[in-house]
Amino acid sequence: MSQFDSPDNLTHPLIAVLGPTNTGKTHLAIERMLGHETGMIGLPLRLLAREIYDRIVGKIGPGQVALVTGEEKIIPKQARYYVCTIEAMPLSQSVDFVAIDEIQLCADPERGYIFTDRLLHARGRHQTMLLGAGTMRSLVKHLLPKAHIISRPRFSELRYAGSKKISRLPRRAAITAFSADNVYAIAQLIRQQKGGAAVVMGALSPRTRNAQVAMYQSGEVDFLVATDAIGMGLNMDVDHVAFAQTRKFDGRRHRALMPAELAQIAGRAGRHTSDGTFGVTGEVTEFDPELIEQIENHEFEAVRSIMWRNPNLDFTNLPSLKLSLEAPSPRKGLVRAPVADDLQALTLMSTDPALVDRVSGEARLRLLWEIAQTPDYRKTMASEHAALLSEIFMFLTGPEEKIPVDWLDERIRRCDNTRGNLDTLSARLAHIRTWTYVSQKANWIDDPVHWRNRARNIEDKLSDAVHEGLMKQFVDPKSSALMRRLQGKEEAEAHIDTIGDVYVEGEYAGHIAGLQFQRDPRLNQTPARAVRSALDKLSAAYLRHQAEALAGAPDAAFSLNLNGQIMWNPSVQADRQTQPEAPADKNEGRGADRTACVGKIRIGSDRLRPTATLVADENLNGAPRQAAEKRIIDWLRHHLETSLLPLAKLRDATDLSGLARGLAFQLVEQGGSLARLSVQDTVTQLDQPARASLRKYGVRFGAYNIFLPALLKPAAARMLAQLWCLDQDRKPEQDFTKAPAESLTSADRNTDLPNGFYRALGFFALGRRIVRLDMLERLADLVRTEQEKSANQGVQNKAFQINADMLSLMGCGEEDMAGILTKLGYKSRKTSPSAETAPAETALNETVLEETVPEETVPEETASGQEQAPYGQNAPALEGEPTPEIWWHYAPHKGKGNPRKPATGTSRKGSVKSKKPTPKAKTARRKPVKTSAYSKDSPFAALAALKQEKND
Repeated sequence: MSQFDSPDNLTHPLIAVLGPTNTGKTHLAIERMLGHETGMIGLPLRLLAREIYDRIVGKIGPGQVALVTGEEKIIPKQARYYVCTIEAMPLSQSVDFVAIDEIQLCADPERGYIFTDRLLHARGRHQTMLLGAGTMRSLVKHLLPKAHIISRPRFSELRYAGSKKISRLPRRAAITAFSADNVYAIAQLIRQQKGGAAVVMGALSPRTRNAQVAMYQSGEVDFLVATDAIGMGLNMDVDHVAFAQTRKFDGRRHRALMPAELAQIAGRAGRHTSDGTFGVTGEVTEFDPELIEQIENHEFEAVRSIMWRNPNLDFTNLPSLKLSLEAPSPRKGLVRAPVADDLQALTLMSTDPALVDRVSGEARLRLLWEIAQTPDYRKTMASEHAALLSEIFMFLTGPEEKIPVDWLDERIRRCDNTRGNLDTLSARLAHIRTWTYVSQKANWIDDPVHWRNRARNIEDKLSDAVHEGLMKQFVDPKSSALMRRLQGKEEAEAHIDTIGDVYVEGEYAGHIAGLQFQRDPRLNQTPARAVRSALDKLSAAYLRHQAEALAGAPDAAFSLNLNGQIMWNPSVQADRQTQPEAPADKNEGRGADRTACVGKIRIGSDRLRPTATLVADENLNGAPRQAAEKRIIDWLRHHLETSLLPLAKLRDATDLSGLARGLAFQLVEQGGSLARLSVQDTVTQLDQPARASLRKYGVRFGAYNIFLPALLKPAAARMLAQLWCLDQDRKPEQDFTKAPAESLTSADRNTDLPNGFYRALGFFALGRRIVRLDMLERLADLVRTEQEKSANQGVQNKAFQINADMLSLMGCGEEDMAGILTKLGYKSRKTSPSAETAPAETALNETVLEETVPEETVPEETASGQEQAPYGQNAPALEGEPTPEIWWHYAPHKGKGNPRKPATGTSRKGSVKSKKPTPKAKTARRKPVKTSAYSKDSPFAALAALKQEKND
């Protein structure tokens, strides 16, 4: 019988119960507390406090138990027992019994001074119980000579099991690491090899931690990956503890764990009378015999000093407060603690003159110190944390003496978002903990209950999201079940259903789409050789069958999507009556749509004869692969030649010769349209028979462009634009969202799209507008008709008016029409009415446009990508007519009636800004087209030779 078993030992007013893990110390304290009318227990972790609270509530109900932590307060009116974190213990509350857990943390450089304060000053009216490791025995005797010390033995044995790979760790094992990155990496590895793992870290909320522990305790997963948070009394059924790291960052430096700290964690293995084991894994070197003996026998060097900070603070003024916080320790065994976060925050806050000016009187100074003790849950830079606290102090000492509602609402609202990865969610969870802490300060905010509930609800949502994220990333129940079924088997059973879903041992393993096996990500790195072998063998045979089916598939089974992918639907067959009905999809939609990508187009020098790259699994090779690739290339070329038949006929024309053949070659090369200015010399030298031979193939000679009108139809135009995008390494899917609607004859120009795209689509870019090629030629016809009318009426320089036909043709208003004509080379000017310059009905102050060389802000781009000279003086003449001296009279609509019909008898200032009239109009002249040397094998060299021969 141990010393502890004597009832007399439990009546002493101050008891220190010391011993290793699994000695029942915390359980004893809870039982003793519930034996008194009132009590309080201080615990090192919020997670542990929540666990103990739930346990006591389960025994006596929630109405008698309070939970007090920095972020959470549940205090019923009739509360008799308080479960608290060490920092949050309400020492002003008088109770019969007080317990302080894990007193060996008095030596912790970061929080030790708080444990020391509770060790020396927290007392129950009838009894106080101190719980901790045996290393505290001599120091407790020294500091508390009246304390009655009880040593408790461990209920079970703890033995060293050596080093094991993670893949060979036994079930019900916990792996410890000391950073989130390492914890996640280990959990991911266990997921791949063992099916899944639970994750426990101190940074997790109690709600998330409890959900993860429940998953482990229920047996849903057999492994736990955790930080040293499991060393602080968390009760779980762990049989083995494996150390994946033995060094940690303690807030100030990276250091090796002390033997007592390793023992605290290793001691989680084995519960009650069940023995446990510990060891190392990964790259951690094996423990030396001396360390193993210390851990197994629970014999460690005694703690000789603990951290202390003066609890009797001087609030006379700010310097006095700082001085009292830095007072030296009063006795042996107590060491002044390093500068803590709260003192660092106070020091940084006191550098703000505006803040210091408001620290007047003891009340303000106490408020400043209270604010400085706000924990930095976000783990930001000290200056950033201090800046936030300073802002809070300025609010609380301002006119309202409260934190503004809008300010607090905005910061809490930023956290109310459950989207993102684990790191993002964890960061939001850390931020909301700050506002949860602030909401507990009833004197800082209005309606604290509202803010407390709101912050708690957001924290719960984020906690659930983190738990779901951990489940999704680190737990795979199906893979775990598969791995268990494969234990002891050398071969696995695999099959493919009628819609391409692949199963191994009854578990879904992937899907075959087209000629690719899309493996289930859960099995991407499975170590089971039987699974890999079965999948490789099955998929290779099935893919060969698929390739043979594709090689014989009809044209209707293929399609080309906007991004240049060749799609194949194997369900489309030449004889549809023989096609069996697809079975109902039993895998939540997997395989329901059998259309899949089997190739990608590659544009070459001849856009009508491109090639394609087969998209297929690496397991498909040999003759079946070659046959499949040939089939998609043949279909692609046939599809393009059918869609762009006029262009194909022009390319294959055998009755064209000389300059006509050269011009046809350029038209085919440039996608069916050429700016007339770029081939003006060739067009001028074409005789009528040559022009007629080209017209036979649908070529139109326009005033501004040489083109094939049949290619302006929507399907052909979209195909040409798509090919242009693919040739330019652009994304057609994005460009086509900005393209004009098919029904438009002109539209506003989107500057994100290059002129080459518009030309391929059949449009001509003119400043801020684009005009369809055939509509531009019809506009030229209308302009010529109006000029002839003006000439017959005796109008000087053939001045003309915009009329309703022009506006209707372009589908735009007068201002846009003026912009189009201006880009075509017409300039407006003011003139007075006279018999020589205007019709008799023209009113005063009319706007007249004369031909000029306009400023080219957006140069036109030919299909080849070369910049084309602007229209104006270089504009080509209408076919068969020399370039005239052109003036344009612009009379926009004014008054009632059709807004697009010009007013008669009246005129007003046009929307095109007038310039000072010039005394004489400029005559349009063509500039010679520059030529360059061609390769002797190029068709352009032959074309140039023909031109030279004709000129000679």
